[in-house]
Amino acid sequence: MQYLDRLQKMKHRLEDIEKELSDPLVVKEQSRYQSLMKEAALIRPIMEIFDVFRKIESDIEDLKKELQDKCLDAEIKKLYEDEMRLLDQKKGQTVTELENMLLAESDANVKRDVIVEIRAGTGGEEAALFAADLFRMYSKYATEHRLSLEVMNSSPTGKGGFKELIFGVSGQNAYALFKYESGIHRVQRVPETEASGRIHTSAVTVAVLVEVDETEVEIDPKDLKIDVFRASGAGGQHVNKTESAVRITHLPTGLIVSCQDERSQYKNKAKAMRVLRARFYEMQQQAQHQEVAKERKQQVGTGDRSGKIRTYNFMEHRVTDHRIGLTLHELDDILDGHLNPVVQALAQHERTQKLIHAA
Repeated sequence: MQYLDRLQKMKHRLEDIEKELSDPLVVKEQSRYQSLMKEAALIRPIMEIFDVFRKIESDIEDLKKELQDKCLDAEIKKLYEDEMRLLDQKKGQTVTELENMLLAESDANVKRDVIVEIRAGTGGEEAALFAADLFRMYSKYATEHRLSLEVMNSSPTGKGGFKELIFGVSGQNAYALFKYESGIHRVQRVPETEASGRIHTSAVTVAVLVEVDETEVEIDPKDLKIDVFRASGAGGQHVNKTESAVRITHLPTGLIVSCQDERSQYKNKAKAMRVLRARFYEMQQQAQHQEVAKERKQQVGTGDRSGKIRTYNFMEHRVTDHRIGLTLHELDDILDGHLNPVVQALAQHERTQKLIHAA
């Protein structure tokens, strides 16, 4: 197993922690004691599965020795071979379980909800229309996985597109299912308004932010500038009657968030704060990742959202994910929310890369 050294180090670390926890001086130092208890609680389940893995390997070695006996009865040999197949199967299942636990242990965001921001880029109205296509795709994808989707802010255009659309996704595996979508999505197609049949290339940017609560990100109210204004756009007649829309500016960083989709100013403010916290947290995480990259000379498992990640080519009925070189001629199916083949391929690639670097 390529990450055996990491598991051995974790085993030794758990042994060291348990020795420290038995020290009366450590028990008296509550902050240190609690920290060690928390670390041990993360490592113990992994070590339990690791012990199962080692027991299976030991049983396999014993069976191999038995099978080398040339005087072995044919019926007994058949039983041993059946047992070997079962052990190999159990070993594979245990390896997968260990990999999942190691990857979950290395990803602090695995159980979080997300906030997704879609923005039309190059391509004008055609980009805005594709932003609407992506939102429909994500809406159906969320429904397929029984996730809740909540629109937080939108800037519609007159032709059914969106300059910007922000929505939250909550439920089991929300982060795992959406985390690969950050980046530039490029579309190649002939717009309905193009009389000459010329192919246009447009781009839409997608940002996937993890949702955090007030205890994780401290934002001083004194650092906020809050403006209210009358909402505009296709939100119904009520939007222009009262100043329900809210714009929040975080003065130290210059982050600006607007929300106008709710009738209530209070609800718009609450949504805007959720987006602001997510962006602020993302900014902090990016700063940490850059610092780590400087120290390690490389970034592992961090998506560069400034780059083109996917192309949707309507003429060839093709979707290509450039990060892993995956091409599928299932454009309609994917835009209908069936993103699983793409997401699963990306997850497997990330899994392989992380386990290599964990070795």
